[in-house]
Amino acid sequence: MKNILILVLLIIFSSCKNGEKNEENIVEKTPTSEERAKYAELKSQAWKLYENENYLESAKKYSEAFTTLGNKGNTSDRYNAACSWALANQIDSSFVQLFRIAEKGNYKNYAHITTDSDLSRLHSDKRWNEVLDLVKSNKEKAEEDLDKPLVAILDTIYQEDQGLRRQINEVEEKYGRDSDEMKAHWKTINEKDSINLIKIQKILDERGWLGQDIIGGQGNSTLFLVIQHSQIEIQEKYLPMMREAVKKNNARPSSLALLEDRVSLRTGKRQIYGSQIGRNQESGEFYVSPIENPEKVDERRAEVGLGTLQEYISNWNITWDVEKHKEMTAKFEAEKK
Repeated sequence: MKNILILVLLIIFSSCKNGEKNEENIVEKTPTSEERAKYAELKSQAWKLYENENYLESAKKYSEAFTTLGNKGNTSDRYNAACSWALANQIDSSFVQLFRIAEKGNYKNYAHITTDSDLSRLHSDKRWNEVLDLVKSNKEKAEEDLDKPLVAILDTIYQEDQGLRRQINEVEEKYGRDSDEMKAHWKTINEKDSINLIKIQKILDERGWLGQDIIGGQGNSTLFLVIQHSQIEIQEKYLPMMREAVKKNNARPSSLALLEDRVSLRTGKRQIYGSQIGRNQESGEFYVSPIENPEKVDERRAEVGLGTLQEYISNWNITWDVEKHKEMTAKFEAEKK
């Protein structure tokens, strides 16, 4: 296996255009592993239908996914379903999804929903302003006690960090993975990352790893994202700080798991939680990078609030096979010697 590229997992908030991969569910009862796997499979199919502009079938597939969990589901998936329904000109069905996540207080991304062109067909309906009022109220309630100047800084950093990464697939599909345009795009990403890292380090060094109670959920994720995208020396420096932040409930255990995996792989060890996906540059095929004790990976993922590995890797159309993974790992590690 040659020219292996490790992909960074992105934590992205609700957006139709971003291919949601948020692993945090709002289901009330604990679903079985079979139900979770089916849900993941169906929502992956729904997303591909959306990307192929088959919006009606995409929306129906999302509904099928929700049915597998007793009509419960992920907030971001319901938002994406609303987009598909809207683009299919099924306005009532779109509003059903939006009201569900807005009325429960789960959806707070006012800046995104007001600019998302996928929902433009809803704007002339009187229910649109009702949804916006709910989302705005959710946002304001969540930000009442926050450090608003710092939240604004982190919001800008988040948009810069995620904005360019959201365009990666589009640039690759249009120009090719090894094109000059793709190289230029990555150059821009790296330049932005360097600038944002300076700002994040200043915050961490002066104030520590701040929790959601001070900088909100997105701001808290921004701290992690910028460190996750930094050089190994930076990651190793702030890994102990993030471990302490998790103990104080100032950072998500699931995010820490991703950073632990990234550092492990970059220092020559196997990952623990299976969050890092590799890609063979010759074939373009995706695969799960080497995992320590892969038979127990789902147990470890459950401990930090992550879903099953199969649910996660279905986003890359990978099927989890422990024995094949062990064979791949043995071959990969033999080539490194």
